[in-house]
This record gives sequence, C-alpha cells and structure tokens, in this order.
Amino acid sequence: MSYWEIILIAVGLAMDCFAVSLCLGTSGRANSRRPIFRIVFHFGLFQGLMAFLGWLAGTTILSLISNFDHWLVFGLLAFVGVRMIIESFEKEKEEESCVDSTRGITLVVLAIATSLDALAVGISMALLDVRILNAALTIGIVSSIFSLVGLLSGDFLGKKFGKRMELVGGVILIFIGVRVLVTHLAQLG
Repeated sequence: MSYWEIILIAVGLAMDCFAVSLCLGTSGRANSRRPIFRIVFHFGLFQGLMAFLGWLAGTTILSLISNFDHWLVFGLLAFVGVRMIIESFEKEKEEESCVDSTRGITLVVLAIATSLDALAVGISMALLDVRILNAALTIGIVSSIFSLVGLLSGDFLGKKFGKRMELVGGVILIFIGVRVLVTHLAQLG
C-alpha cells in the first residue's frame, strides 16, 4: 500500500471527526485553546490508536465486533446527539449547567464513536502487511487537522446562528449514526 493510499484512507476516516467537530464547534464551548486542543488531541489520538489496535488484533477482533459494531457507533452518536438537541432548547442562562462535550466521558464517547472505523481499517492493514506506525501516525495527524477545521467552522456558525446550530449539530450526529447503521445493514441484505 502506497503512502498516498494511506493518506486517502486517513482523509476518509477523518470525515466523521470533521462532522462531529463541526457539531461541537457550534455549541460555543470549544472557543478557546484548551477545549480545542482537547478535542483535536483526542480525535487524532483515538483514530491513530484504533488503527494501531486494529492492526495489532488482526482478524481476531473483527469477528468479535463485526456483528454489532454498527449498533455501537449508532448508539454512541445518538446518545450524544440527543443530549445536544436537549441542550439546544435550554435557556442561555442555564448554559453553565449543561454537559460540556469538550471534556470527560462525553468527549471520550465521541472519540471512540468516530474511531471505530479506524479499528476496522487497522485490521485490513494487518492483512495487507502495512507498516502500521507510519499509517497510524498519518491517520491521527489527518484526523486532528480535520477536527480543527471542523471546530473552527462550527464556532463561526455557532456565533452566527446561536443555539439553533447546536440543535442542527445533534441532528447531524444522529444522522451519522443512522448512516453507519443503514450502510452496514444494507451490506448484509
């Protein structure tokens, strides 16, 4: 597998990071260096780490999770999406009590949900005998860059359109989860 093919794979994997980061950026909570760094770091780390773990596990883990991985992604993204939709209806003064999607378990859930595809890609890389350290590092860096672009774009939209963008962000997360689920179920049928 050539390096350009790895970059194309990394870009494909980074699209979910971009979409989720765009949603997080609209919430207005990722508007300073710390939350931006946390999101960019976690998304890049989890993408690269999952690719590496997939490679490490080889075909063993694929057979264990292939029956429900799509449901897991759907559930995680739907959970966070519903929380964002609920928060979009809360009043501005209640903002401090809302769950912060840029830290804690919510951030880890999002990082895992966006990186499950990288796990499967890592498994396929093991079958193709790819040098995984270069590939995982590339996947992590590209995902971090796409996450940063998504956050900055989302922050701009959030400032312009306010809480409505958080509602849109939650719907988009749920849509991504449904897309993963439908795509997988269509492949089975």
